[in-house]
Amino acid sequence: MSEPFLPSTDPGRRAERGLARVSARRQPPERTKASTLDSRVHNRALVLATLYHQGAMSRSEMARTLGLTAPTVSALIADLEGDGLVVDTGPRKDSRLGKPASVMRIDDDAAHILALDLSGSEHFSGAVLNLRSEVVHRARVRYGDIVGERAIGLVYELVGELVDLAPRRILGIGVGSPGIVGDAGVIHHAAHLGWSELPLATQLSERFGVPAYVGNDVNIAALAVLRFRNAKTQNLMVITIEHGVGAGLIVGGELVEGEQFAAGEIGHVTVDEDGDPCICGHRGCLEPLIDAAELRKRLAGRDPSEHDDVLADAGRALGTVLAPISSVLNLNEIALLGPPDLVEGPFLDSAAAVIRARTYAPISASLAMRSLAGDPDLILLGGASIVLSGELGVW
Repeated sequence: MSEPFLPSTDPGRRAERGLARVSARRQPPERTKASTLDSRVHNRALVLATLYHQGAMSRSEMARTLGLTAPTVSALIADLEGDGLVVDTGPRKDSRLGKPASVMRIDDDAAHILALDLSGSEHFSGAVLNLRSEVVHRARVRYGDIVGERAIGLVYELVGELVDLAPRRILGIGVGSPGIVGDAGVIHHAAHLGWSELPLATQLSERFGVPAYVGNDVNIAALAVLRFRNAKTQNLMVITIEHGVGAGLIVGGELVEGEQFAAGEIGHVTVDEDGDPCICGHRGCLEPLIDAAELRKRLAGRDPSEHDDVLADAGRALGTVLAPISSVLNLNEIALLGPPDLVEGPFLDSAAAVIRARTYAPISASLAMRSLAGDPDLILLGGASIVLSGELGVW
């Protein structure tokens, strides 16, 4: 079993670096005045984020980029080298006269992240990723119709297998789960898994001895689109129709969860007041109209020549719901997830057409819709992302 990522045996230093959190998101410190510790943790995260996003650079370049003093940067780099996160790659090959400056970079394999995707209909899947969120190993367990405590046991089994596969220290565990997920990684409600008020992050952290983060699967998929799938905007929405209907929303580069952690629950917005009854108690909800399983049922009873019309009707229902949302938030990108044979083509095209027809031209002109259907790693990447953010301050 790989040992957990503990940069120091001194618990004070470990807490100082923010490596003792078990949380779905970082909470603002309850301080009225900045302390030396605050500044050090903040500057440390800035150094890591700069090296992560801008690549290798010297200490002097880092000081100029961040507006910090040379002694401050040197102390921070020494601290990060001691933790094994940053390595000295030697002088630049193109150095001119004088003493060449050493260049520092993040060691992508200094530690590994365990990421879990619990959104599958038959399997829980997971991966070991390096600090660049590159997959090193994969694993999965089948859960089928198993729910409740037995399903939690399978999650533990999957994490245990990933721990054994991890070749380096483990920075943390990041989990994408269906359902409503609140503070401290508590799954308040995940109906099809039979989970209610489940403190999964705390349980994983206590069981495996590393920090754990749990987020809603579609929310962290949205983070993955923002950070790993060439998003051209800071205002975007990710819609999934894979198992029910859900949305992840990013505004100004920040994840929007809502006070009840239910932002993005668009599946039970009424589209047709005279429509069929829904399990939520309302009529004509969006979810029964566009959920993948429901779409397949309707397609199964139709002649193949009618399939495009069925999918186009479903796309129009989605566009009807998304038009006011995209107008209010001035969204610049909407990405659709789900089975490619359902999402791509008439469904996506019709949704986009309705949004264009029902929104102000400058808004619709700036909005792009695309399919990321069939992308197997979005939730895993999102899980890695919340660990990097929570543990290293890399966003």
